[in-house]
Amino acid sequence: MSAMKPSPSYTLLALLLASASLSAQAEEKITFLTNWYAQAEHGGFYEAQAKGIYKNAGLDVTLKMGGPQVNVMQLMAAGQADCTLGDNGQALETWQAGVHAVTVATVFQHSPTVFISHDKVNKPEELKDKTFLLATEAYTSFWPWAKSELGLANAKIRPYTFSVQPFLADNNLVQQGYVTSEPFSVEKGGKPFYVYPLSDWGYPPYGNSIICMADTVKKRPAALAAFIKASMQGWKAYLQDPTAGNELIRKDNPRMGVDQIAFGIAQMKKYQLVTGGDAQTGGIGIITVPRLKETWDMLVKNKLIDPSKVPFDQTYSLDLIKDAKVMP
Repeated sequence: MSAMKPSPSYTLLALLLASASLSAQAEEKITFLTNWYAQAEHGGFYEAQAKGIYKNAGLDVTLKMGGPQVNVMQLMAAGQADCTLGDNGQALETWQAGVHAVTVATVFQHSPTVFISHDKVNKPEELKDKTFLLATEAYTSFWPWAKSELGLANAKIRPYTFSVQPFLADNNLVQQGYVTSEPFSVEKGGKPFYVYPLSDWGYPPYGNSIICMADTVKKRPAALAAFIKASMQGWKAYLQDPTAGNELIRKDNPRMGVDQIAFGIAQMKKYQLVTGGDAQTGGIGIITVPRLKETWDMLVKNKLIDPSKVPFDQTYSLDLIKDAKVMP
């Protein structure tokens, strides 16, 4: 007795199922952890998700939000994310703590960190008699640099609790912040204020760098390179028309107002955070050895890292961004 021949419809169904299975297998899963609640500063990632840029690159990307009590480096080291968002100085300090995290690209070509004052100054040392509102992370990032390089060693300090109300109530206070965020809240206070980007005064780190575990970079270079290129394509698209990305941002973070998002985008454009600097010639997301070395040198000088424990040439990789070439 001869074997029964499968019907054409059965054969077609089997082929479709096999094709779907192969397609599902082909999508690389990437979990990316941001450094705060969803906001304009993360817009390119959400845009890439909303417009299917990740999917078209063969990726199944999950975006997770950080927040004020979230240690993104610890979560990444514990396997809760493949990569995260931070500054490249943070990656170096994490390396010293035994977590081998590698900077592979950046969103912002310079730090968005600013000082906000009630008084206009011509040089930073004129702020030395003010009292600074600083968050805990400032002590291992920009404040040691500000003390040694800006003449602020003897300035008084109070804790910053992520409310601008104390600053608005006291003309002797200087507020730390992000150029894309705190000025929006301060502006609502109705008083004159002045914003001073620390990068204008020589602060060297990148802002919102993409940082991955060294093992992940070694084991999954193709997937990470695809994620980085797709993310930078998302950033280019977001700055052209943020509608799709903003919808996902507000879905993840309903408290994020439309006007706050619009302000963040306007500031990113005004200060050319994404498109300025080396991005003009190397593409959005580009990092360079000289810039990375400036941050390493700064941390060594301020005794935030021990050069014998943090080998500079192991703390970054240019390989994943160098061929992306997403021009502004």
